[in-house]
Amino acid sequence: MNHSEQHNDPLRDKDGNPLIQRYHPNERSNHWITAITFVMLALSGLAMFHPSMAWLALLFGGGQWTRILHPFAGLVMFVSFAILVLRFWHHNQFEDGDRQWLKQIDDVLNNREEKLPKVGKYNAGQKILFFVLLFCMVGLLLSGIVIWRAYFAFYFPIPVIRAAVLLHAICAFGIICSIIVHIYAALWVKGSIGAMVRGTVTYGWARKHHPKWFEAVIRTTRK
Repeated sequence: MNHSEQHNDPLRDKDGNPLIQRYHPNERSNHWITAITFVMLALSGLAMFHPSMAWLALLFGGGQWTRILHPFAGLVMFVSFAILVLRFWHHNQFEDGDRQWLKQIDDVLNNREEKLPKVGKYNAGQKILFFVLLFCMVGLLLSGIVIWRAYFAFYFPIPVIRAAVLLHAICAFGIICSIIVHIYAALWVKGSIGAMVRGTVTYGWARKHHPKWFEAVIRTTRK
């Protein structure tokens, strides 16, 4: 392979070193649609949550537009996230070694990854985050339908609506905290954001952070 071919190969970096495909383009698009709608929902939701944050409604054209756009953006986010769940469900099932990984959280926080059980495509922390997000998303959808005044709220008694508002706030708080952790972890593990932007990771990154997944990929490519 000459230098020009190496430069054009999506599975090689600019120096010709081999890369591993971690996320395909449609998976990355799916992720970023979910992420963008989450930001919209967090900001518009906070604008309606408390008067001190009402100024955020200006980002959406005022209070009326914020109330209109919020639930529709919520449906887009839920559908997009549901597709992500279907795509990554099998990678997020708990396996042998995940419990031990959690027990060695001190080694995780101190980057002593060589002492940890071999990790597949996702570690135990990422799997927990996956299911927290899943439960929060379902809670937001169900409660959101109940309190969607324009279409559904009149079908429910006031006590149910009030309970739904509380559930919506709790799930929103949970998902916002979870996404903050998700972003922090992505920044902490150098190369993670690049994987979701470019779709590829280096052999060294895969071997260090997800050795079990790395070995499986290598076995598949050698067949």
